[in-house]
Amino acid sequence: MADSEPMSGNQSLCTKFIFVAFSSLGQLQLVLFFVFLIIYLFTVGGNLIIICLIWATPSLHTPMYFFLVNLSFLEMCYITSVVPQMLVHLLVEPKTISVGGCAAQMYIFTILGLTECCLLAAMAYDRFVAICYPLHYTLLMGPSVCLKLAAASWVTGVVVESAQTTWIFTLPFCGSGKIQHFFCDIMPVVKMACVDTSRNEIVIFLISLIFIMSPCLLILCSYMRILVTILTMPSAAGRRKAFSTCSSHILVVSLFYGTALFTYLQPKGAHTPDTDKATALMYTVVTPALNPVIYTLRNKEVKEAFQMATHMNPLR
Repeated sequence: MADSEPMSGNQSLCTKFIFVAFSSLGQLQLVLFFVFLIIYLFTVGGNLIIICLIWATPSLHTPMYFFLVNLSFLEMCYITSVVPQMLVHLLVEPKTISVGGCAAQMYIFTILGLTECCLLAAMAYDRFVAICYPLHYTLLMGPSVCLKLAAASWVTGVVVESAQTTWIFTLPFCGSGKIQHFFCDIMPVVKMACVDTSRNEIVIFLISLIFIMSPCLLILCSYMRILVTILTMPSAAGRRKAFSTCSSHILVVSLFYGTALFTYLQPKGAHTPDTDKATALMYTVVTPALNPVIYTLRNKEVKEAFQMATHMNPLR
């Protein structure tokens, strides 16, 4: 049982939570451990390679790749906020975490998640300027502008999600402390509160609606303008080249927002432990692992930089 302290009435205040998402899988947990470990190492390694390639290749020192470095760093931190603890819990019983540790995980995870929403919008704006206003690109997307957009993404994530998570952890948590999940996601933790949380859930929904949908709408508006511009290009080769510069970003946005919208904007009654766990695995494990693949296999400049770095390796 979860550790607890006395509370008024017959309830006890939780000091620890227990994750029960994988407890029923028995020996299969060991298989999952190795699967998730490989995915985690691949994700961290792939994003590190992208960061190092961009840093070491002067031709990639452009706004698009500046944002890609930020995205790769975010993805490494994002998956690290969840997977290492999950790996430990796949090997031990009971799978416990203190309330303070749970709060820390939620702070990091939610801040990184919202920051990525905003950063993807900044990347869409960069592509919009590059394709729709190519002659003004260097002026509109100078280094100071890129830094301000990246900083605004981080500040938005930190301010909004710090306030929301702090508010969530002012709730009293009581009972068995068993969470039907594998990490401290927002809704599974809120469900552990021993008070009426309907008002909290409405506010959480509204925050998600505003701060997830606003960047999403900016991205959609940017790509609508981009699509119109591409369709009016006289050259088929020009249209293909313009679209190829956006295709990787479109795939990443689709993966990230598809799972985020499904998770945080669905009605309360639609949340079930199984669907929550399945979608959470998508946005915490699968999506971060796919991003390095998308940006290397579909990006000609990154592939050329990788090939050049490989050929320059003195060990070859």
